[in-house]
Amino acid sequence: MTTRKSAAETAVRQCLALESDESCVIVTDDKREPIGESLYAVASEITDDASIIRYPPGETHGGEPPAPVAAAMAGADVVLAPTTKSLSHTRARTEANDAGARVATLPGITEDVFTTGLDADYESIAAHCENVREQVADAETVRVTTPVGTDITFAVGSRAWLSDTGIVHEPGIMSNLPAGEVFISPETAEGTFVVDGTMRPHGLLEDGQQLTFEVEDGLVTHISDDEIRETVETAADEVGDAAYNLAELGIGTNVAVTELVGSVLLDEKAGGTVHIAVGDNAGIGGETEAPIHLDGILREPTVFADGVEIDLPQAE
Repeated sequence: MTTRKSAAETAVRQCLALESDESCVIVTDDKREPIGESLYAVASEITDDASIIRYPPGETHGGEPPAPVAAAMAGADVVLAPTTKSLSHTRARTEANDAGARVATLPGITEDVFTTGLDADYESIAAHCENVREQVADAETVRVTTPVGTDITFAVGSRAWLSDTGIVHEPGIMSNLPAGEVFISPETAEGTFVVDGTMRPHGLLEDGQQLTFEVEDGLVTHISDDEIRETVETAADEVGDAAYNLAELGIGTNVAVTELVGSVLLDEKAGGTVHIAVGDNAGIGGETEAPIHLDGILREPTVFADGVEIDLPQAE
C-alpha cells in the first residue's frame, strides 16, 4: 500500500522535478491540509524555499483564491495545489503559469485518490499518452462505442489533441495530479453516449445504472438523469446553449488505476476508459464558456480513428 509520503515523493520529485535552488508553494485548504503537509514535508527536504498556504475551502470549482494566495502562486517556481475546489481554471493559476511557474492542481483530492493515483510511473504514463496521440493525431473523425449502447462520432476539425502526462518539468506548464489522459475539444459531435462508470453528483454508478445522453450537432439534446439535467438547465439559464455543449472527448492512460473508485479526478485517468464532458471547453482548446464541465466515464470503450480501431492502454 502506497503511503501519503511516497505519493508526495512521486508528485514533488518525479512529476514536478523540484530542484534545491527553486521556490515551492503548497496551496491547500482546511479540508485537504494533511495532503498539503505531506507535499510540504517532501518539498522542504529538497529546498529551503518551501512554504505552505492554507485558506478556507472555496465555494465553487474555478473560484478565485484570496489575493495573497494568488500572489504567492505567481511568485513561485513550483506550485502544488491540493484543494477542495479546483484552481485549474482560475486566473490565479493562469497568472502563475504566465510568470513561469510549474503548476500541479489536485482538485478534490482525497487520501485514497492521492495514494492510488500517484502510485505510478509517470514517465510510463507519458509514453502511453504519446502512443495514443500518435494513433489519433491525424484523424478527422473519432467514433466511440461501448457494450451498453454508446455510439457517438466526433468531428475533430482544426482542434488539437492535448496530453495530461503528469510530467511538469518546463516553466509555464500545468497538469492535474493524478494525471494520465489524452483529450480534445471536438468541433462537433453526433450520436449517443452512455455513462456507466463515474459521474457527479452520483459518484461511482451501481451495477446496471446508466446515464444516457443524446447529442445532435455538438449539443446535448437529451439527458436521462434528472439531477444532471437540472444542473445543465440551471447553467443554461445563465449562458444558453453553451451549457449543452459537447465539450470534451478524453482517453485515460494511467494504467496504475486498476478499478474505478468514484472520483472523477482519478477515474477519468484510468487506462482503457473514455470520458465525455458537457459544458465549458474554453480551458482545453475550445471556444465555449460555461459555468459547468461535467465529465462522465465510460467503461469498455472501443475507439476508432477514421474507422481504424486504436489500441487503448489497459490497467495493469
